[in-house]
Amino acid sequence: MKFSDIDLNDLDFSNIGNWSVANKIIVLLITAAVIIGAGYAFDTRQQIKQIESFQKKEAELKQLFELKQAKAANLESYETQLEDIQKTFGSLLGQLPSRTEVADLLTDITQTGLSNGLEFDFFKPQAEDPKEFYVELPIELKVTGDYHEFGKFMSGVASLPRIVTIHDFTIQKKTKNGKNKSKSGPLILEANAKTYRYLDEKELELLSGKNK
Repeated sequence: MKFSDIDLNDLDFSNIGNWSVANKIIVLLITAAVIIGAGYAFDTRQQIKQIESFQKKEAELKQLFELKQAKAANLESYETQLEDIQKTFGSLLGQLPSRTEVADLLTDITQTGLSNGLEFDFFKPQAEDPKEFYVELPIELKVTGDYHEFGKFMSGVASLPRIVTIHDFTIQKKTKNGKNKSKSGPLILEANAKTYRYLDEKELELLSGKNK
């Protein structure tokens, strides 16, 4: 008997015991197919999605583990680098004067200019500008000299044991009564110098309180 020869509408489901073996097998197969299909739709498919999710998570965790493993393997190298950075930072911090040393540093700057033949027309420290852990001390200055003397002054300032930087400088001929002097006459250098000092513990606490 072929499956095409069976009409399910002709089967008497109240008298299954009298069905032929072929009908019973076919109905059993259909029932099994329906159960399997429903199981896949309502259970197996969700399990497959969960497995795919777990596989993706596994790949992410594996990648994270490899990254942390690489960091752990290089921990000694990182610690050495950190020590070097701390030493460098300490060395740079040591080049920043304390509040009590600022006056001496300003004197060193003026002495550097005078010793190189410059004449100070203007030298005025400005208001301090606090930063994260240090303070900028801007200085407006105006000196008279020549190119050679300016060069020696810049070199001398750079050689000071404390950090001093020169910004926004201009050089022009010195005038008298609004008229230019001869080409061989003196020149005027105007610049903004900046030196720096570190904040002491009390200042750091005060600055931290203001930023909260």
